[in-house]
Order: sequence, then structure tokens, then C-alpha cells
Amino acid sequence: MKAVLQRVSRARVVVRERVVGEIALGFLVLLGVHVDDTTEDADWIAMRIPKLRLFDDADGQMNLSVFDVGGEALVVSQFTLLGTTKKGTRPSYHEAARPEQAIPLYERVVAALATALGRPVATGEFGAEMQVELINDGPVTLLLDSKRRE
Repeated sequence: MKAVLQRVSRARVVVRERVVGEIALGFLVLLGVHVDDTTEDADWIAMRIPKLRLFDDADGQMNLSVFDVGGEALVVSQFTLLGTTKKGTRPSYHEAARPEQAIPLYERVVAALATALGRPVATGEFGAEMQVELINDGPVTLLLDSKRRE
């Protein structure tokens, strides 16, 4: 499982001119599910995100977690994170999980993250054509990979 984690001052997802998910201060998480992913990968991602200290403390040091600052999370499915360009310039997505596998793992991440944060987690709409708007604060962006555990 791969995730692009962005610290944002605000973010939202629009589908067919309707806002389906929106947050203020917190993390926008773009999440890609690999064909080999299991519930263990989903749990690792979901437990890692709220512990990361990417928010500034009173001294301007990144020592606070999203939980510490009362932040929110918006999780958006993004199968293109699993794209490969080994054979040319048109990406192949054969490593991305099919919806019947990806949806339950995506939902598991959302539910576990909501439990860890003690608040609902906003989402996009799985499989929809989405417009994602964000203000990346910093900018601060991290890549998480459950297979590499980094």
C-alpha cells in the first residue's frame, strides 16, 4: 500500500460539482492499494499516519502529530500511485488492486484512522472522477509504503 501524505491547511474533493469530502487543518492522504496488500498493510498505514509528527510546536519545530493539533484527515483513493513506466511512457496499472480487493482495504484504513483520531475521516468517492483541491502547508509531503515500512 502506498500513500502520499500532505500536510494541508485545507483540502476538499469535488465530484460532479458536489463537495463530497472537506477538511481544514490536517492531512490529505492519497492512497493506492497494491494487488499484494492485506489487512496488515492497511493497519500499518492507518496506525502510522496519526503518529507522524509533522506539525509545528510553539518553537516552530515539527514535533506535533495531527492528533496533537486536533487536525482532520481526508483520504482519497488513487490507483495511479501504483503505476509503472518500465515499458515506455504509458503507465501500466497492473499492480493496482481491483475494486473488489481495494475497496475493503481502503475502507479499513479510513475506519482505523477515524478510530485513532477520535473523529470522522473525510473521503473522496471511490472510482469516481474527482477534483482534489488543497493548500499544502509548508509544503510538507511524505511517501509511505507498507511494503518498505518507511
